[in-house]
Amino acid sequence: SCSSSNKSETLKVMTYNIRLDVASDGENAWANRKDFLLSQIKFYEPTVFGTQEGRPNQIKDITGNLTNYSYIGHGRDGENKGEYSAIFYDKTKVKFTNINTFWLSETPEKKSLGWDASYPRICTYGLMSVLNSDKKIWVFNTHLDHKGAEAQLNGMKLIEAEIKKINTKKYPVIITGDFNVEPNSKLISDLKNNFNDAKELAKDNIFGSDGTFNGFKFHEPITRRIDYIFISKNNTIKVK
Repeated sequence: SCSSSNKSETLKVMTYNIRLDVASDGENAWANRKDFLLSQIKFYEPTVFGTQEGRPNQIKDITGNLTNYSYIGHGRDGENKGEYSAIFYDKTKVKFTNINTFWLSETPEKKSLGWDASYPRICTYGLMSVLNSDKKIWVFNTHLDHKGAEAQLNGMKLIEAEIKKINTKKYPVIITGDFNVEPNSKLISDLKNNFNDAKELAKDNIFGSDGTFNGFKFHEPITRRIDYIFISKNNTIKVK
């Protein structure tokens, strides 16, 4: 949950790896858990939420059942193909312009596999404007590779370079995503040079497990944290 100073506007921001739709998940397959996932989103009512792993049918299910929401982004295999790093938003509260999706690779403008990545990886972003106000925030959402350490580091460097290039007016920036690395990694320490971890900014006002990855092992401790919301330093956003 974030608010910006002056005339305060409260926004709720969420990141959610929804797990791709794959039959081998059995009782945890998308068809069996999508209603619960949708009910979670309806309960928390995020203003904006980044998703990872969503395939086209899952993106369609979300938009079809959440009437206030629209999204930006496209699949990593091009257009409406492959997994999305989509950004959903409550269109009654915010709108998006300056929308783009690029590949995390040496050729970001076209479908491509970067460095030592196992799969093509993408980042979607847009400039979010809060309706009936002058507030603007860049929102970036990504899913970094789960194996390639070089792809992880270079992918995030590419995202930071894109932010530096486009954010000429120094608006606040929010990065959501499944980074596939833990807090003690070099990637996170490097990212903290220019961004703050929203969870750390919340201090004692946090709830739930420290970890974010459960592998459907619901009765075991969730300790592995690989999902994050980062916020650019030196801006007017306050984390509640």
